[in-house]
Amino acid sequence: MLVGNKADLRHLRAVPTEEAKAYAEKENTYFMETSALEALNVETAFTEVLTQIYHVVSRKALDAGNDPSALPKGQTINVGSKDDVSAVKKTTCCSA
Repeated sequence: MLVGNKADLRHLRAVPTEEAKAYAEKENTYFMETSALEALNVETAFTEVLTQIYHVVSRKALDAGNDPSALPKGQTINVGSKDDVSAVKKTTCCSA
C-alpha cells in the first residue's frame, strides 16, 4: 500500500498524484492520499491496511489447508467502534 500523506500541502508536493498512481499500478499495490488536517481518507487508510492484512492471512489459511501449524499465531485485538475512539480523543488530547 502506498499512501501519500499531507495531501493538504499541495504547494509543497514532491511527487505528482498521477506519478504516484502510476508507480502503485506498476508495483501492483493500492494507492491513496490522506490529510489529517482536512480529515481526508485517514480512517479509510487504516481500514484498507487492516482489510489487506486480513486478505493475506485468509489466503495463507486457505493455502495451509488442514495444517494448523502452518498458520501464523496471534491474538485477537478488539479495536472498538468509531465512537470509542472519538471518546478517547476528546478526553486525552490537547484540550484545556
